[in-house]
Amino acid sequence: MDLELNKVDKKKWHAQELDARRPVLHGTGPSSAVTSAVNSAYPSEAEDEDATPKTKAFPFLSLPSELRNKIYYLVFAAAPAVIDLDPSTHRLYHRMQLFALFRVSRQVYQETKHHFFSTHTFRIFPTYPGKYFKTKRPLLARLPAHSRESITSLQLRVGPGWNNPPQGWVVNDALGLKDCTSVRTLKVFVECDPSDAIFAGFRKSEGFYERFSANLLEAVLKEIPSIKVVEFDAYTSVSRTGDMMSGLGAVVSKHEKIVAWGEERGWDKESDLVWKQREAPAKISPDEAPLAQ
Repeated sequence: MDLELNKVDKKKWHAQELDARRPVLHGTGPSSAVTSAVNSAYPSEAEDEDATPKTKAFPFLSLPSELRNKIYYLVFAAAPAVIDLDPSTHRLYHRMQLFALFRVSRQVYQETKHHFFSTHTFRIFPTYPGKYFKTKRPLLARLPAHSRESITSLQLRVGPGWNNPPQGWVVNDALGLKDCTSVRTLKVFVECDPSDAIFAGFRKSEGFYERFSANLLEAVLKEIPSIKVVEFDAYTSVSRTGDMMSGLGAVVSKHEKIVAWGEERGWDKESDLVWKQREAPAKISPDEAPLAQ
């Protein structure tokens, strides 16, 4: 009997010891006092937020517009000079988050959108191989009308598909050129001249692509009467007096546009004036044809 009582006493003692060692979350005992001390040493999240000094937002819109435009220029410097429908466009939108500023506020959206579309050249028809090259919806057709209205410079690149141009290379209402009311410069880059002897035996027909390119340029100039300057450039294999350039020059002369020369081919540095004198002497003299900005 005594042994059984001893066992019961030991069990009670052991239970009391465990209760004494177990931390008390609620109550007025010693453990509660310790917990209160710990809590006072580490303030709550609400108290921590109140104690943290709040940083004021930088008054960006209070800056002069000139400074804001310089900042926008630096932000968009990662974008290529000529925007085309190709994988790089996807990277700009999604991976680089280049247009995150569009989501800041209504005013910043309007300023950054106009700045981006007015300071970059947009290619009318895509030249990237594969599905982009053959698409029937070029980049301009995918842009909203209010974005096309801010564009000031377009590029028409001829040469790709010279033996079989894509079906999507056509000027129609879906392309949206009529919305490009702010365009002042059209850059025409010629990659090749199929009238050259090296293309003999490979042409679809004599003069086919030269006529196709001239008709394409004609259609663009009709759709965008606001164009003032047509800037020509080409690879070194293209002759300024060849059939391709002669046909394009005749179209520009017909619409009485100022002609400028791009930097890659270096035509502006050549001393001969054969092309100028033959095509449009009144419009493309050196004094009247400065390089487009």
